[in-house]
Amino acid sequence: MIDLHSHILPGIDDGAKTLEDAVALAMHSHECGVTHMVCTPHIHQGVFDNNITSISTAFNQLLIALKEQNIPLKLAFSCEVRVTPDILTWVASNSLPFLGEWEGKKVLLLELPHSHIPPGIENLVRWLLKNNIQPVIPHPERNRDIIADYNRILFLKRIGCLFQVTAGAFIGRFNEQIQSLAEQLLAEDLVSYVASDMHSINRRPNDMQACKEAITQLSNTDTANKLVFDVPSVITQNLVWQ
Repeated sequence: MIDLHSHILPGIDDGAKTLEDAVALAMHSHECGVTHMVCTPHIHQGVFDNNITSISTAFNQLLIALKEQNIPLKLAFSCEVRVTPDILTWVASNSLPFLGEWEGKKVLLLELPHSHIPPGIENLVRWLLKNNIQPVIPHPERNRDIIADYNRILFLKRIGCLFQVTAGAFIGRFNEQIQSLAEQLLAEDLVSYVASDMHSINRRPNDMQACKEAITQLSNTDTANKLVFDVPSVITQNLVWQ
């Protein structure tokens, strides 16, 4: 499986706190059947002020540690960027590491606040698409506006967004309401792919294997493989794995 959303880089966001934690998360992911993982630390102004330099530094530290421990997990890095007007400036200055490509556009993991969908999001999404960038909204099943009104995700689809559902949502990692919404998104073909969004071994582990099994039961093997491997493989086909 190819996991396109994880917080295993050490010490730069709310995921792995230490290099030891990061190595443990990598080993855990490998044991769960993940062969390739994109590290996507937060870029969230005033909270996690990461950039390509801070991300690549932590990434290289983890690469060295994994080689020393002979953990055969292939890595690349990108980011999960919180919605902000500064995205326009960052794109213009080539300051954001993209996730890959989809239908000729660069893929950006564009995080909404959990609490709501910000006003004016359609202007940002349309600007990104106009500038050859495909926004992927992670964990829409946990956004309170979408939970309260399903039409909100249909609006995001209409303006051109893709959606990445968290693997744990399909196995009850959060709550029944979130699980039910994830299953509805799956049934209505709104899930572009699934990813772990892992943060820790105990609270937010890598649920990709359990998710694959759950989707197989809810739908079929082909759908499960599409969401954990086929689509992620297309998105990352031009990434350099290390």
